[in-house]
Amino acid sequence: MNKKKQIQKEFSNQVDKLDDFILNFDTKGTPFGNQDRNSLKLFKLGDKTLNVKSFRIPNLINQVAYKFFRKSKAQRSFEYANKLIELNIGTPQPVAYYEFTTPFLFKKSYYISAQINDDLTYRELTTDFNLPNYESILRAFTRFTFNLHEKGIHFLDHSPGNTLIELNNGDYKFYLVDLNRMEFKPLDFETRIKNFARLTIHKSMIEIMSDEYAKCSGEDYKKVFNLMWHETEAFQEKFHRKKRLKKKLKFWKSAR
Repeated sequence: MNKKKQIQKEFSNQVDKLDDFILNFDTKGTPFGNQDRNSLKLFKLGDKTLNVKSFRIPNLINQVAYKFFRKSKAQRSFEYANKLIELNIGTPQPVAYYEFTTPFLFKKSYYISAQINDDLTYRELTTDFNLPNYESILRAFTRFTFNLHEKGIHFLDHSPGNTLIELNNGDYKFYLVDLNRMEFKPLDFETRIKNFARLTIHKSMIEIMSDEYAKCSGEDYKKVFNLMWHETEAFQEKFHRKKRLKKKLKFWKSAR
């Protein structure tokens, strides 16, 4: 199997250790977080903790696509992380990516980044409304998202688990993770507001984020709120429709 890798300059003297983490990923490291779709493990490298994400092998069509036509999720994650840092947007420090292929098919890929010791993620804002300084954090997150949009960053996976938050006594810092789906281009008003659609089902949160985004952008609050709430409801309807369809397909398969 062929191996391709790219490692940040500051880690060039640690290549052997990084290679060892990847080649022995199945037997070393400490499992971390949700393992449903992709595997995440933590590895110690001197005084640093590294987060290694192992992407599952794609289906046959995508094995061909990633081999010949598209950049892998690992490569995109690495390149987008570097782009975010250039734009002064928080994300865990990118370390390296690895890819394994056969002559005709793409197989495994890995993305390595520094582990962030966050205090919470945006997800906690959707479940615990009694967090200290709750509204202040939510407004700061909205300003962070406005800043993304102003810099032409369209984070397509802007969802509850993909923003890490450090509280820092009120100096809130936000870090984007799960970076492989992004666009870098000027964003129109509708695209900006639609970018909030996956974040929450709670109208009270939409009201606060709409108010803060209106203040940042100079747009009318009602215009922002009406579109943000409409896009949120539309996403939820689509999400639950897909869920119902999956349930039916599962039932039909089991009944055969």
